[in-house]
Amino acid sequence: QVQLVESGGGSVQAGGSLRVSCAASGSLFSIAAMSWYRQAPGKQRELVASLTAGDSTNYADSVKGRFTISRDSGKRTVYLQMNSLKPEDTAVYYCFYSAKLYPVGKWTDYWGQGTQVTVSS
Repeated sequence: QVQLVESGGGSVQAGGSLRVSCAASGSLFSIAAMSWYRQAPGKQRELVASLTAGDSTNYADSVKGRFTISRDSGKRTVYLQMNSLKPEDTAVYYCFYSAKLYPVGKWTDYWGQGTQVTVSS
């Protein structure tokens, strides 16, 4: 089965940087979108960044200019480079793929397990 495995989370001081990654355990026939979401305590999960076919990117206003989403050439791994981190960036970060395994398959949402990012003042 396909699983998304996240890594790279941790604790940093404000102004620091982290890069989180999300790797698919199996091959995917087609990927419509690769995204990063985050959820802070007491808040709803929010879209942070997305990468679509053609490598178009979109970012939440709160992270524009600081975060960069990218993927490897095989579209099996998506990255989120986080610079100039702020305490308000503290959250559990989740990767998300919209993909299908086969041409006849259904489009399916895949979620990573989440990785904690903590930014201290």
